Amino acid sequence: MKYFKKLLGEHIYLSPVSEQDAEKYTEWMNDFETTDYIGQSTQIYTVEKETRFLDKCSEDKNEVTLGIVNLKTDKLIGNCGLKDINIIGRTATLGIFIGEKAERSKGYGAEAIKLLLDFGFNYLNLHEIKLDVYEFNKRAIKCYEKVGFKEYGRRRECVYINGKYYDMISMDILKEEFKESYIKNKNI
Repeated sequence: MKYFKKLLGEHIYLSPVSEQDAEKYTEWMNDFETTDYIGQSTQIYTVEKETRFLDKCSEDKNEVTLGIVNLKTDKLIGNCGLKDINIIGRTATLGIFIGEKAERSKGYGAEAIKLLLDFGFNYLNLHEIKLDVYEFNKRAIKCYEKVGFKEYGRRRECVYINGKYYDMISMDILKEEFKESYIKNKNI
């Protein structure tokens, strides 16, 4: 599969999603080690369902969905994006997952988030980017805090996963809190 370097970083790049990757996404979305952390474990995914989803991603004007690709190997390792883009309020919601287990805890998620924040704030002219994370996802919370997200709210015991209730933590970052430039292939 050929990927396109839309947002180029140090170790990864973000590429438009392709329905040709539907089988890989189906594998990830039927794995509890991935879906428990993104709230999708109750869903059953088929290649056809993922193909439709990936096709829809390229058409949705209020969403930017990109594959995370390892720069050295050109291998798809995950997915990230901005959804619910509100051009009047200048807000969006960030989502991310690293589907390839061997590629987790290597800093690729943080790098992908920095690329998305740079794009969201400096190209889409967003003011606030938010996300929700489950309280048990300590690795993600640490990553989000590292790139500048701050907790602004919590819904208590609102998520039920594998027989237990968990809190949902809401975090955000504002444009003025994001100072760095991460996209390496910017022209100006």
